[in-house]
Amino acid sequence: MRIAVAADHAGFVLKEGLLSAIREAGHDISDFGAYRLDPNDDYPDFVIPLARAVASGGTDRGIAVCGSGVGACIAANKVPGVRAALCGDTFSARQGVQDDAVNILCLGARVIGPSLALELVHVFLGANYAGLERFQRRLDKITALEQRK
Repeated sequence: MRIAVAADHAGFVLKEGLLSAIREAGHDISDFGAYRLDPNDDYPDFVIPLARAVASGGTDRGIAVCGSGVGACIAANKVPGVRAALCGDTFSARQGVQDDAVNILCLGARVIGPSLALELVHVFLGANYAGLERFQRRLDKITALEQRK
């Protein structure tokens, strides 16, 4: 699977730790930064390009990390075609993909530790969209909303 990963300064250390584990699981990674720890960087500068790559199909899924995960989630969801979710538990990480076709996992580096983050990533990447009629009906409504001008 092609995975895009991005983080701001608050998520930088967690992102760096996740990269090797994702590679070891056999996934191809596109790193959208940050590439160095800079306390003055801004999450939209990294998360928006990641979200565009996911929405365009240039990558299969994304993982965005900031301090709380909230800002990254808000930014990612501004891109049409993105369904980003802030998850702090494995049920939400799995169910979000299965029922809602979540394609970007957002994590809060100041909220969860590296072990839980890694577990969430593995669950997120291992889940598949179920495609049941009721799930697709809901996603079609969201797509229609995104297409209105």
